[in-house]
Amino acid sequence: MNKLSRNFYDRDARIVAEELLGKVLVREYDNKIIKVRITETEAYIGEIDKASHGYGGKITPRTKIMFGPPGYTYVYLIYGMYYCLNFVTDGEGICSAVLIRGVKSLENINEMCINRYNKSLESLSKRQIKNLSDGPGKLCNALKITKEHNGTDLTGDEIYVENDEFEDFNIEKTKRINVDYAEEAKDFLWRYIIYK
Repeated sequence: MNKLSRNFYDRDARIVAEELLGKVLVREYDNKIIKVRITETEAYIGEIDKASHGYGGKITPRTKIMFGPPGYTYVYLIYGMYYCLNFVTDGEGICSAVLIRGVKSLENINEMCINRYNKSLESLSKRQIKNLSDGPGKLCNALKITKEHNGTDLTGDEIYVENDEFEDFNIEKTKRINVDYAEEAKDFLWRYIIYK
């Protein structure tokens, strides 16, 4: 499989968000490898998007990574307890990123279960398995991604994305979740979901 290069991320967040669907997100740590398929994403573009943390060119210690070069992670904490994984996109100085909202296990699901529930796969209920990584906070938990991974190079060997040429799916575009405060931006169809 081919690891995505920085050029892949150096484009409009909406294009990157859609094209990330079906790609393989890889997490390596402690001599372990977890692979998952990206099933849901959301795009955020600071210049025109009131839902973006960097809307209006607001550079803070938290948001400055989004104004930097593409192909790095932006990881932040919500509700004081859940981490969210984003990929910085577009050129340096342009605030944009893609939130990874959902993934499906491909390799080493047992490790994901231990990370998320502190239990092995065989001891989980069907509901726990279904809810393993179908949300941004859940997937960060399952992949052992925290604030310390903010600014990780996506062309490195800790968190990266591969293309295995999987294309057996359709894409649905919908409104993003939990951005009702964002005025007209709440209606942008910038959420991308795989469906059969």
